[in-house]
Amino acid sequence: MKPAPFDYVRAETVEEVLAVLALEGSDAQIIAGGQSLMPMLNTRLAKPKVLIDIMRLKELDRIDAASGAVTVGAGVRQRALLGWPPLAEKLRLVALALPWTGHVQTRSRGTICGSIAHADPSAEMPLALLALGGEVHLRTARKRRKLAAGEFFTGMMSTARAADEMIEAVSFPYLGGARCAFREVARRHGDFAIVACAAVANKQGVRLAVGGVADMAAVRDWPRLDGSALDDALNSFAHELEARDDVHATARYRRDLVRLIGGDLIREVLQ
Repeated sequence: MKPAPFDYVRAETVEEVLAVLALEGSDAQIIAGGQSLMPMLNTRLAKPKVLIDIMRLKELDRIDAASGAVTVGAGVRQRALLGWPPLAEKLRLVALALPWTGHVQTRSRGTICGSIAHADPSAEMPLALLALGGEVHLRTARKRRKLAAGEFFTGMMSTARAADEMIEAVSFPYLGGARCAFREVARRHGDFAIVACAAVANKQGVRLAVGGVADMAAVRDWPRLDGSALDDALNSFAHELEARDDVHATARYRRDLVRLIGGDLIREVLQ
């Protein structure tokens, strides 16, 4: 297979990107690392008229830690964030999840914001953004806005980004003394998760985020549960996700993984 014909724009400035988006709208598509988009182009699941390449824009290739959050620009590759020295201290959950994101080769090209934009329900970065309560920074030629992760993701590979908006950056809050844990089950390490779970605990309670089961990752917040109360909460959550059978796993297997992995992670972060 090969892509449908398209025009290619190698953007020299962010303003050029925004101008093309304003002109072309939904007929334009931004490409950064291309690890998700290129297979879709090759199979013609995506058929943009214009492809806008942003990977040479230095202003988007930045990691900033200020005001209680780590802001990751749209040009930051996954490998770069994984190798960022303060990552384990500032964003423990992201440090745990990133090694599961694809393989060494794909992390060398793929970007953090590209994974967020793709919004695959089995992907690790959308899950981490939801679990930490992060934000997506959107920009048009006219204005900027921020959306909480829970507002940004709207369904299977679907987001609230408007046709003339680009994702300029995403921000992950660092949560001080909060404890974090991450685990997933996949056919092979680096493949998309059959089930992925992330847990975050603080003095108020615990949050569990689950990916790979429903059309989008989901989160639940509970007080500090244990024993039968935890088992009941996990069982209810597993059924609320309405898992379906597919070629990778049965719905029952996914529910069992949510209960098993979710329980293990919650007990780990509540220790």
